Amino acid sequence: MDACSDLVDTSTRIASTAPTPRRFLIDLGAEAGGVRRGPFWALDAATGGSNRLSGRGFRRHLDDGTNGQARHFAGIVAVSARIGPRLTRWLSIHVGRDAPDSADGRLTDVALAFARGIRSGDLALGDTGEWIRSHVCAAGAGDGTGGDGRDPVKS
Repeated sequence: MDACSDLVDTSTRIASTAPTPRRFLIDLGAEAGGVRRGPFWALDAATGGSNRLSGRGFRRHLDDGTNGQARHFAGIVAVSARIGPRLTRWLSIHVGRDAPDSADGRLTDVALAFARGIRSGDLALGDTGEWIRSHVCAAGAGDGTGGDGRDPVKS
């Protein structure tokens, strides 16, 4: 199953009806990462959310070999909408034990860049699916490599 393509489709669908950028981020976390919308979101985040879009399809340098990368991306996005990117990254590294140079650490940084772009208005909601396809999904690498290890956020 290509969970990254499913993440693109989910993002595009949610973006078409989201009333605000923050709500989009929270809804994406709920639907793709299993981090609820209500007061129990912190419990879901603390337990890692749930795989709503299980499968693969992520760039090599963002793929930890599990079927949970869509959950990880969407969960980070939802948490950052609530507590901010700095604390989200700190928690990911020190509580979630996602080393910055690991696949999960790199995926956290890409998810935070995505969330920052949406919150700042630099990334329009209507462009979120394409952003995920071109920055996160292996099939979206565009250079035929299927994800060659380059950091798409920095390149």
